[in-house]
Amino acid sequence: MSIRIRTTPLTVFALAAGLALAAVTPALAGTASTPARPAAATSVQGDPRNVTQRVTDFYGAYIDAVWDTEDPAAGADAKALRNFYLSASARKKVAAWEKKNHADGILFAQNVPVKWKVAYTGSGMGHATARVTLTWSDGKHPEVSRIDVQSDLTTRKITDLKPAE
Repeated sequence: MSIRIRTTPLTVFALAAGLALAAVTPALAGTASTPARPAAATSVQGDPRNVTQRVTDFYGAYIDAVWDTEDPAAGADAKALRNFYLSASARKKVAAWEKKNHADGILFAQNVPVKWKVAYTGSGMGHATARVTLTWSDGKHPEVSRIDVQSDLTTRKITDLKPAE
């Protein structure tokens, strides 16, 4: 019984020290670099048959790949995503735009956006269109750009991309 009494204060002290360290460590880690923001609890679902969902999937994965410039696989991932999601004619058009403008022909920019969203805008003649909104900064008045994306309803491939007017 005397052993239990002696170890209880030691256990309480160790537990308190551990909790204090757990509380201080994230704060100290944040001083060296900007920590990634935790995502809000969300529920996401998808449907590979939905062409607007595929545009959403493409832009999400593509932006992730080009954002992670320190990852050696990022360039190959971005190229593989283009090959999978874009038709051959769309890839040629993007390559021509990039050669002329010296920028990314998927984002129509030299930078990578901090946020993005995709909205269905209509369909007809075997194609669906979506508007991609790219947000380039945070704050009260963020800079945004928009891209109109056309997809083939049969193949679900992106067939055309152009800055929205």
